[in-house]
Amino acid sequence: MQSVSRLNILHLVGFKSKEYFRLLKFRLSLTVVFSAGMGYILGGGKSIDWTLFGIFALAGMCLTGASNILNQVYEKDSDKLMDRTKSRPVPTGNVSVPEAIFLASVLGALSIFLFNEFFNFKTAVLGFSSLVLYAFAYTPLKTKTPLAVFVGAIPGALPPMIGWIAATNKFGWEPGILFGIQFFWQLPHYWAIAWVLDEDYQKAGIRLLPNAGGRTSETAFQIMIYTLFLIPLGFMPYFLGMTGITSAIVTLIAGILFLAQTFYLMKECTKKAALLIMFGSFLYLPIVQIAFVLDKV
Repeated sequence: MQSVSRLNILHLVGFKSKEYFRLLKFRLSLTVVFSAGMGYILGGGKSIDWTLFGIFALAGMCLTGASNILNQVYEKDSDKLMDRTKSRPVPTGNVSVPEAIFLASVLGALSIFLFNEFFNFKTAVLGFSSLVLYAFAYTPLKTKTPLAVFVGAIPGALPPMIGWIAATNKFGWEPGILFGIQFFWQLPHYWAIAWVLDEDYQKAGIRLLPNAGGRTSETAFQIMIYTLFLIPLGFMPYFLGMTGITSAIVTLIAGILFLAQTFYLMKECTKKAALLIMFGSFLYLPIVQIAFVLDKV
């Protein structure tokens, strides 16, 4: 009987651990930490303390995980309505709301402590602001107004800025440009996702496309306009002396190819065309950030 009880306990612990891990949205969190890490390396220059970098990555993962968990707690009811999200841990009841809130609180507190203890107060404030904006501004606005995308783009653009300031303890044009690139990148990125998943989002009353008409040529035009901003912004790190001309050329080519996909969407107005933009956005940001790091002055 004791061995059976132990097996049941082990099974429960394993199941709960798996569900807690799913709450973190690890792959999404990893992309956010990657972006923050690129900002840290750019700000750190030639000499990077890799132990501190590891602590920074851990703090970033905790912060992003906490934000994702709070998002899922708030959206537990709407998640039940969508095919893409109905099997998440909170709407299925595999993780209770108090459990999820407790885990998010621990992760959030740990991240802010690490940012303040090992880096600087500015990093901790930016990290906390990112969590609050994502969980308590962007998330509830998703069912109220398409402007939620602009609100969500603010915490979404903070990771490279947080990385730079963690490494330098300084605000300035450099982290502002990193923020700007990621801010404008998110608009075509999220709108392409919203286009592809529009039917699923409508089941939950989520409004992310920028026009009331939904998948229209006007929406496609707006996606093109905001993608266009990435071309001049991509040159700014070179003009500021953050990087060399090679990365500026790489960024220009990546920006033109990304922009070309939006023209295709304007012409076709199809889910397939939006899907190409979505995948293109997944490629654009890491290519550009890696180019900046490899080409840093």
